[in-house]
Amino acid sequence: MSGVGPAARLGAPAADAHAKLRQAAHQLEAVFLTQLMQVMRETVPEGGFMPRSDAEKMFTAMLDERLAGSAAARNERGIGETLYRQLSRLLPPEEGAPR
Repeated sequence: MSGVGPAARLGAPAADAHAKLRQAAHQLEAVFLTQLMQVMRETVPEGGFMPRSDAEKMFTAMLDERLAGSAAARNERGIGETLYRQLSRLLPPEEGAPR
């Protein structure tokens, strides 16, 4: 997050700083959702005829990461958007944006 403030002070367009902040907030939400999914999966007991292989565990982790990224990108009322709204107050206003 430290890169947003200096970029705005160096004359970078406000819209660019807002876009970077929004992207970072949604990425943070994706990390949070990934961790949440992994912890939720740990609560499900393993069962079945064969134990889970390392490849299956890796695939599941990659799937969780992808699903979390998609959910964070689509969710306009989630943690990422709330975080963006809070932190965007510290940035210069965007062109034509109401304050």
